[in-house]
Amino acid sequence: MKLNEISDNEGAKKGRMRVGRGIGSGKGKTGGRGVKGQKARTGVAVKGFEGGQMPLYRRLPKRGFWNPFSNDLNEVNLGRIQEAVDAKKLDAGQPVTVEALVAAGVVSKPRDGVKILGMGELTTTLSFEVFGASKSAQAAIEKAGGSLKILAAAVAESAA
Repeated sequence: MKLNEISDNEGAKKGRMRVGRGIGSGKGKTGGRGVKGQKARTGVAVKGFEGGQMPLYRRLPKRGFWNPFSNDLNEVNLGRIQEAVDAKKLDAGQPVTVEALVAAGVVSKPRDGVKILGMGELTTTLSFEVFGASKSAQAAIEKAGGSLKILAAAVAESAA
């Protein structure tokens, strides 16, 4: 057996039907499209149309609410911050801010701010200036001897 002698079994591949080649072919005149109307034309696909039946997206109830004033925050765990400090990407002497975390590659873009979460262990004394922090993160930061400045309170005061 040679690579150039390999072929499919006889009858394994069916040829393409050539449409619109005369009425004797069985697929002439309308070319298998039926007759008249939007769907007989080329380039038309009616998305979500179910033949006049109420479409699924209209049968299902509306649910949920999107708050246009909500904040899109980056969530960062303490363990990830400790890794960045250990790798010398974050300076322990400087406050940990959104800009510092972006520069260190901990978060990809600033968004509306950063919320610190408590997963992982923090061993370095750091000062944080972030939008928010969970209670477990606050406890871990204070236990490590660091300080925490919550910027969300300042934003709320300026909005009021």
